[in-house]
Amino acid sequence: MKLPIAQSRRPAAGNRGFTMIEIALCLAIVGFALVSILLVLPSGMDTQSQNRQATIVNQDASVLMEGIRNGERGLDDLTNYVYAITNYWGHYQLGVQTASGKNGYSMAGSSIPNNWPQGSASYPITNGLRIVGLLSTPEYTDTNGAPLDNLFYGGYSNHVVAFVRSFSGLATEKPPQNNEIMREDTFTYRVLCVNAPVVADTNLMLRSGYQRALAANLRELRLFFEWPQRPNGSVGDGRQNFRTSIGGKIFMTNELASLNQRLYFYQAGSFITNAPYPP
Repeated sequence: MKLPIAQSRRPAAGNRGFTMIEIALCLAIVGFALVSILLVLPSGMDTQSQNRQATIVNQDASVLMEGIRNGERGLDDLTNYVYAITNYWGHYQLGVQTASGKNGYSMAGSSIPNNWPQGSASYPITNGLRIVGLLSTPEYTDTNGAPLDNLFYGGYSNHVVAFVRSFSGLATEKPPQNNEIMREDTFTYRVLCVNAPVVADTNLMLRSGYQRALAANLRELRLFFEWPQRPNGSVGDGRQNFRTSIGGKIFMTNELASLNQRLYFYQAGSFITNAPYPP
């Protein structure tokens, strides 16, 4: 008896599986896509962090600018955020720099060079009055501390820098925060505070009465932000400049005669009618 020859059966089209080559190609495509996503993810997170920091700086700038331009004396909450102030100064005589140095202020006290006639070695920034008064230091002052609009006849050039922990941001970072690690991880920046005189002709002998009054009653406040402030003292790539004009005079005062520390405050509603310049 002749047995029938077995016929090979192919699986139906709906029951076919993937070959090893097809599986390898799929894994290669998925792996390439995952690698691309992982490469883009850090860039996206970095961009998000930069946008967040820029937003915080814009919000904090309005607080600092309004406090300085209004001559605020009760912003004691600033002591929770402004942890250091440094004034980099230079003394000029007839256009030549004769001395330079820096004054450092913190919650603990201050460091004042012996040849600097301003300040006390025990002057901590423990209230808002002292912070705003130091941040309002004019760009140019004479040997007695009075504001100047140029250094033609000599005086001091001041560059005040504040080191600040962000006012805005996460609530967990805000005071009362006793965790030193959390406090040090707070977004921190530095601010160059420039209280510059209005741009005018520096030739005192050719000035009109209007120019003298304008120089005595109009100043420009500039806040230049740099961030983030790193623990090693360096600063990141973030930069933003804010500026406004302030009409009025700026007062110089000593908080305490025993401390001999000059503070400055804007008075936007007061004007000097007789500018202190020769006719």
